[in-house]
Amino acid sequence: MASILIVEDDALIRRLYEKVFSSEGHKVSTAADGEEGLLKIKEEKPALILLDIMMPKMDGLELLERIKADPEIADIPVVVLTNLAGTKDAETALSKGAVKYIVKSGYKPKEIVGMVKEILAGYTRGDIPKVGGKK
Repeated sequence: MASILIVEDDALIRRLYEKVFSSEGHKVSTAADGEEGLLKIKEEKPALILLDIMMPKMDGLELLERIKADPEIADIPVVVLTNLAGTKDAETALSKGAVKYIVKSGYKPKEIVGMVKEILAGYTRGDIPKVGGKK
């Protein structure tokens, strides 16, 4: 299965999603803030990033900008997983390059796993062209 990085400052939520995705066979790593997340993204190059917005040191939107500005990691799909339910926050995250915006309180963890599986399916097929038309 795919490698997933969870960038979330709340230890309880981080462990919950780590457990749920691991039980589905994914290789999961975690980061407690945006700075640690950026280091792990560059080091591990996960297949997908689950990203909270409200975090210390570097918030999720700033981290998202940095990911999309770095050609080495810009292609990694980022799913924003937050409790911020405002449409402005969702629009901002999507405009900065997130592939999906999920409000944690609106879904059960297993439903979020299902959404992530669908996203990964679209990114792991060999026939999906990368930037510039190359595979």
